[in-house]
Amino acid sequence: MRKTSAVLATLSLAVLTLTGCASAPSFAGDVCDRAAASTPSIKDSVSVEGDLGEAPDVTVYSPVKADETSFADIVTGDGRAITTTGQTFVTDFTFYGAKSGKELTASAYDGDLSRINNITSWEKQVPGFGKVLECATAGTRMIAVLSAEDFGEGNAQSFGLGEDEGVVGVVDVHAVDLARATGALQFNDAKGLPTVVRASDGTPGIIVPDSAAPSEAVTQTLIKGEGAKVEEGQTLIMNSTTVGWDDKKVTSSTWGSDPQLAPAAPGLVGSTVGSQLLVVTPELDGAPASATVIDILGIVPVPEQ
Repeated sequence: MRKTSAVLATLSLAVLTLTGCASAPSFAGDVCDRAAASTPSIKDSVSVEGDLGEAPDVTVYSPVKADETSFADIVTGDGRAITTTGQTFVTDFTFYGAKSGKELTASAYDGDLSRINNITSWEKQVPGFGKVLECATAGTRMIAVLSAEDFGEGNAQSFGLGEDEGVVGVVDVHAVDLARATGALQFNDAKGLPTVVRASDGTPGIIVPDSAAPSEAVTQTLIKGEGAKVEEGQTLIMNSTTVGWDDKKVTSSTWGSDPQLAPAAPGLVGSTVGSQLLVVTPELDGAPASATVIDILGIVPVPEQ
């Protein structure tokens, strides 16, 4: 029977609640050279059989040296890459003791793509797990060796690992969501609305004009994505930044932390994943006017019954 700690069970079976600040990634934006960071020799320590997405048949030729965290891809996917710590994705995993070779814990391998997480969330539970996920592409199966330090002292105690014993993992990366809006820039000729500029990582800056805010809500599509169309009742994965119209100060932003999961608001229904929208809200019931830029990064799938 598979033993699963409360910590890892939460990660493997539940949809991520995205809160808190993300740590700075060690990779640079969309630039990834995963092959150069891999350690192909660790493939000689593990035999892995089975298809991606199914529980693997694994033999660990223990003891495996786990002084440093390393990885090697045994199947390289051609999907989207994980390029930021906040970017959401779905994984399956099985961990084994590096010295004993015994299975410690595993995810459900049930095909449920609503079990989204990101590197930020994973590293709160398994401190060094992000090191093996950086730049991995959807459709990848890897062998990962985590040092005792990177697996975490609490996890080691929970599974009864020996002193300085690391772990060996087989990790599948499934769906990977966007890190920022991507698509065709759209022309908008409405006057008196904010101008949006973007940093190299996609973080938007909102330049509010000195004129009065509109008296009615306005929504513009700034970037039209090529992904799925948003439907009523769906849960979206989004990044957003809001600026007060009058004081021109940022009142909230998910950029640099975690994206938010939220029901599709009526104004977003019909938009496509990958789109960036500007939403201007007039003063209403004492709340000041504001301008918000929203990047639609993905749609949380509904689990199959």
